[in-house]
Amino acid sequence: MTNGNGSSTRECAGVERLAEANLPTEFGLFRIIGFKSRLDGEEFPVLVKGELDGETSTLVRIHSQCLTGDVFHSLKCDCGRQLDHAMKLIQEEGRGVIIYQQQEGRGIGITNKIRAYELQDAGQDTVEANLSLGFEADLRQYECCVNILKQLGLQRVRLMSNNPDKIAALNEAGFDVQRVPIEVESDERTADYLKTKKEKLGHMFGAVDLK
Repeated sequence: MTNGNGSSTRECAGVERLAEANLPTEFGLFRIIGFKSRLDGEEFPVLVKGELDGETSTLVRIHSQCLTGDVFHSLKCDCGRQLDHAMKLIQEEGRGVIIYQQQEGRGIGITNKIRAYELQDAGQDTVEANLSLGFEADLRQYECCVNILKQLGLQRVRLMSNNPDKIAALNEAGFDVQRVPIEVESDERTADYLKTKKEKLGHMFGAVDLK
């Protein structure tokens, strides 16, 4: 099985639900649930708001870990701001799910991501840098995220994403998927990055000016 960028994907052997607690945040109160892959031990923190069911079309964000953006507030990408925006939308609606997937740097890991940043400093774009390091443009996989959403009882999702691979993964798994664009204001520090995602990875942007 391959994703839209040609990289191989694996089947998820299933995830275990191991722990759950309240998580007060600056956006509001969430439940945080810990899932773990039975195949490779990958851990998935999941934020849940409200009562979930299979009939209600529910806001969902599958967020790929971005230490530089989520924690250090990097302006090289829009990741941290996307996460904040998703939490705000779910808080406003009173129902939703965020799966925090540990696939740093589109699956290459934090150290290789820093190496990619070094290549970007020398003039390459985010896709060229990954390829120069010997990786596919995007190595992320979503099978375990599909498993988690099914365990949570969801069937209809409003997916907060600009990434066609995430949408395709949920469609192929049988979910009723409606895309909710998740766009943050661009500036000169992120415009080239977002333009590369649109032109080379097929990400869907509308309101954001990428010129």
